[in-house]
Amino acid sequence: MTGIRGDRSRGARLLLVVATTMMLAGCATATTGPPGASPSASPSPTPTAACPQIEGVDLPPDCAPYDPDHAMAQNERYRDRVDLSEESRAAAEEPAAAVRTGLETLRASGDLSVNAVEEVFATAGLAGVQTLGDERAVAFGAAAPEGGCIFGEVSADTLTVEIGGVIMDGGCLPAVGH
Repeated sequence: MTGIRGDRSRGARLLLVVATTMMLAGCATATTGPPGASPSASPSPTPTAACPQIEGVDLPPDCAPYDPDHAMAQNERYRDRVDLSEESRAAAEEPAAAVRTGLETLRASGDLSVNAVEEVFATAGLAGVQTLGDERAVAFGAAAPEGGCIFGEVSADTLTVEIGGVIMDGGCLPAVGH
């Protein structure tokens, strides 16, 4: 029974065999490298390690060079403050003076605590103060009325209150152990 039905079946099988052969042939000729690159082009080595640049020393081709001093300096940039406009600085002078007066009174009384420092800021009309410390010393930072920060530290021995921009990490007080 090799009628019309048998011829179609053989034709379908033949088509399937040809398509499978073409797909497998395409897989066998795959190249490494970017599309369109000639198979004879040799790829450049891909760096697999970061190596510090040292004057007079040639680095292996698998190294990505870097300047360790520059990298360390960049690692500390989170503490840098952005520039503050004169208008923002002027708007922060009055609340900073109130904070300085309140913290000086607190320091002289010997009742230093995180809560007491936060109360001084609230009395000066500043909300959202960030604090870090205990009864020995408290670092603080709060958003100033028109941008920037009022920040510093208070302890039994010292008091600093400064006005400046926010730090690169955001906020007014750098994170500990960063």
